[in-house]
Amino acid sequence: MNPEIISLIIFVCLAVAVLAGRGLRRLLPEHHLNAETKDAVKLAMGLIATMSALLLGLLVSSAKGSYDTVRSEVIQMASKVTLLDRVLHLYGSEAAPLRAQFHTAAEEVTRQMWAPNGHEVALKTHSADAFYAAIQSLSPKDDTQRALKASALSLAVELAQLRTLLRVQSIASISTPLLVVVICWLVIIFFCFSLIAPPNATATMASLVSAFAVAGAIFLILEMDQPFDGLLQISNRPLVNALTQIEKGTP
Repeated sequence: MNPEIISLIIFVCLAVAVLAGRGLRRLLPEHHLNAETKDAVKLAMGLIATMSALLLGLLVSSAKGSYDTVRSEVIQMASKVTLLDRVLHLYGSEAAPLRAQFHTAAEEVTRQMWAPNGHEVALKTHSADAFYAAIQSLSPKDDTQRALKASALSLAVELAQLRTLLRVQSIASISTPLLVVVICWLVIIFFCFSLIAPPNATATMASLVSAFAVAGAIFLILEMDQPFDGLLQISNRPLVNALTQIEKGTP
């Protein structure tokens, strides 16, 4: 889903609802706009507004939870990249080619993940399998190297799991039917509000500003639901810092 286009469509729908309500108000007989009728409309609007607020809360919670999870996994990946490089360094000169291979692979994965649509191709199973096989082929000479080999294998598996999770979680988690229902309810709210609001420019402008604010909120929700794209994309700084650190040879 394109957040900019969807947000613009939502704003247009709400603005049309405001103008339609204002236009219909001029056509209604006066007894349809008396105090009792307005009170009944306000009660109905209150019910719909409450349900809309609950669904918007669910959308925000879903998007924020997904965003925070992905961000946490990126930080975990950065820490494991640094740790795996350190383990290979401690193993000795026999693991030097593996370290070079690992550096190249980590840089490539980082570049692809933050490239346009890169999260769709970031998973390189054949490269991961080859790297795992290369670690498996190491021949430890003592207990220390055996422990380091086991740690390296474990970290390689954990990194592969994190890459897989990030690939899967790049898919939008916001429910489209839920979003459509919220938008429909918001259209009803703005239509009813403009129907009973005073027919002046101030009330109309307030409604349009509110419509813009709602569209902006939906935009932020959709942006958080796409953590590797858009304005709110997760920073690649943790992985870049990890790669810079291992290139300098510091633990």
